[in-house]
Amino acid sequence: MMKKIVILFNLLVVASFVYAQEEVPVIKKVTYPAGYTSELNVVYTSAPGWEGKMDLYLPSKDKGLSPAIINIHGGGWSGGSKDTQGGFNTYFKAGFAVANIAYRLSGQATAPAAIEDTRCALIYLIKNAKALNIDVNKIIIMGGSAGGHLALMGGLLANDSRFDTNCPGVKNIKVAAIIDKYGIVDVGDKRYGKFRSGSERKWLGGKVADQAFIESVSPIYQVKKDSPPIFIAHGDADPTVPIQQSIDLKKKLDELGVKNEFMTIPDGLHGQFTSEQNATLNNAIMKFILSLKEFK
Repeated sequence: MMKKIVILFNLLVVASFVYAQEEVPVIKKVTYPAGYTSELNVVYTSAPGWEGKMDLYLPSKDKGLSPAIINIHGGGWSGGSKDTQGGFNTYFKAGFAVANIAYRLSGQATAPAAIEDTRCALIYLIKNAKALNIDVNKIIIMGGSAGGHLALMGGLLANDSRFDTNCPGVKNIKVAAIIDKYGIVDVGDKRYGKFRSGSERKWLGGKVADQAFIESVSPIYQVKKDSPPIFIAHGDADPTVPIQQSIDLKKKLDELGVKNEFMTIPDGLHGQFTSEQNATLNNAIMKFILSLKEFK
């Protein structure tokens, strides 16, 4: 009897993870301040049968070059959409350009496709910085959940071009900081049960048993002494991505002397924070960004 209960519990945990990652998306209309302009569905890269698109929100050029933030949606690499994203007012008020990107989901292409697309989005901004009036020294990359994983990979790879095959030609690739909200840090971490989540299995595809490949697409293995500063946020009651993943990342950053800040959201579930907690989090992120040498 006890064995049946344990099996049922494991199945419910996996099912809740998949459900949490594949909820029906709610489309959001982004509103932006006067003086901003939008360029929607700009094609930043392409792959067979697919175009990578981003929505750009650009401040007036009157105040000089703009800092920029790349936003990456979550969804377990298998769901979600850039059109569900919002909450950019903190960055608009600070004069940031925002690039809200789409990427290939696991049903379209398995790993490392989403990382390739993330890198191409970053490279697109660098290549087109002059036309977009963006300061290449003030690009931040941010995401939540699977988007947090992709933000970490996009920024931590720096000039490692192993996943840049769709967008070669830029040699000095860097971000000023990475904002990781409850992201997956170690895709192959088995501490939480012998079965990987359905989303991980789906995204890894034929590489699900290839440990070397898994490490190559896991952010914790990409951290170096010269990695960019990282802000980490995680709810301490997250049932989907264990907070221990973020704790492990902070430990690695501290060991290597990488500037970082870790904000724990009390009773926070997987991206489900109160409006007050979200406001506090956004203020903390902006304070962290403004503490960086590039912004002083």
